Amino acid sequence: MKVRFKDRVALVNTLVAAITTAGVFLLVYGVVFYTSYNHLDSDIQEEAATLFSSLHWSGDSLYTDLLPSREEKEHQHTDVNPAFFQVVNTSGEILYQSANLQLDLLPFDLSVKGKYVFNSQINSKRVRVSQYPLHNEQGAIIGHLCVGVSREESAIVLKNLKTTLLLTFPFVLLVLYLASSLAASTAISPVHQLIRVASQISDATIDQRLPLPGHKDEIYKLANTINDLLWRIESGLHREKQFTSDASHELRTPLAAIRGTLEVLIRKDREPSQYAEKIEQVIRQVDRIDQLLDQLLQLTRLEAGQVQVKKEDIQLFPLFLLQQEKWQPRLDEKRMQFHFDLPPDLCIHTDSGLLERILDNLIDNAIKYGNAGGQITCTWNPESGCLSIHDNGPGIPAEHLPKLFDRFYRTDQSRNARVKGTGLGLSIVKKLTTLLDIRIEVSSHEASGTTFCLFFPVCYCQYFPKKTLLEGMNQ
Repeated sequence: MKVRFKDRVALVNTLVAAITTAGVFLLVYGVVFYTSYNHLDSDIQEEAATLFSSLHWSGDSLYTDLLPSREEKEHQHTDVNPAFFQVVNTSGEILYQSANLQLDLLPFDLSVKGKYVFNSQINSKRVRVSQYPLHNEQGAIIGHLCVGVSREESAIVLKNLKTTLLLTFPFVLLVLYLASSLAASTAISPVHQLIRVASQISDATIDQRLPLPGHKDEIYKLANTINDLLWRIESGLHREKQFTSDASHELRTPLAAIRGTLEVLIRKDREPSQYAEKIEQVIRQVDRIDQLLDQLLQLTRLEAGQVQVKKEDIQLFPLFLLQQEKWQPRLDEKRMQFHFDLPPDLCIHTDSGLLERILDNLIDNAIKYGNAGGQITCTWNPESGCLSIHDNGPGIPAEHLPKLFDRFYRTDQSRNARVKGTGLGLSIVKKLTTLLDIRIEVSSHEASGTTFCLFFPVCYCQYFPKKTLLEGMNQ
């Protein structure tokens, strides 16, 4: 059976209230019970003190002076209000009893050696009895004094109280349940409103947000959290749509070029050299598609967290020697020079393969957008742990810098046939630096070039002896 949330809340609150109410009722009953019988015991104690003064004994003989008040007419019939008493010896013989007892006897127990208080009945009336031992001069028990008072009023009060509490308890629980149910309904009404609004949000209305309650309570935090989630989903959907659009555009360009080249080839017979030239053009476009797909695969793996990071101590100087050798044909093609000013003994604790990917993308950008005949400069700042890569290209306008690491984003100056690219390289760099705990910053000024700075954690940097460096280079 399905129970609504508000009913569960009401049931839990009622259960807690039932336990609390039962505890309060028991406490009230206990206080009244204790007060009633404590008052009776006080009355008995006062009567016993008065009666002890009228008792006398000699040896094992026990006798008493009759108190005038006990012989009054009002005590000539059995009456247990206000009090009655009797004296018995150790054999159980009644030595004296109050006139209001007549033929009735107070119960007693000769086996009890000390004070004994108990409840009993006389002539169908409830009484409270205290039994006191009587000692002679030698300390031996020679009899017992029994004093009793009526407990009819106390018993009636306790009975009425118990009946009232037992009858009131279910009624109180019913009222508490109804009140809790009403309070729960009022408390979760904002949640129902959130559910109604949230159920109307779809892909087409993802920009819609939940209304925030007036009070900044837990429901306010819930609605605000859901709104933040909706914003992230909306941003993700927007990025995915933009990604699909940009990927389609980037793939369509080389495919159109391939189609156009092949259409030109089949129009008429050509010389073998012309066929070779056109085939080379097709191969370049295929390489472009292959590069795009490879970069998309890298991004997908990075975003899915499928890239394993294996950090180790690597020396930057030999790594840049390899980079220079790798990019030398491209550098020669644009008549550019590659300079790097790095400490020969500098060592970084990071993933060498992922760092090489970062450098590949940054140096590829520097060559691609740098001016022909210019240079690329890599320097190390030991104070900030910064590795900077600078080119002397045309620079990037300031309004483009915030979006430079977005997927498929390319500045207007770069969207031309001269500069080939997909706009994915810097997105990959950004995700790789985040994965390696490297902070990346970019600064650029038009006509003075662009600088990318990689800030390594200081704890990642150390210096190896030159002997180790030389051994590593020889290997």
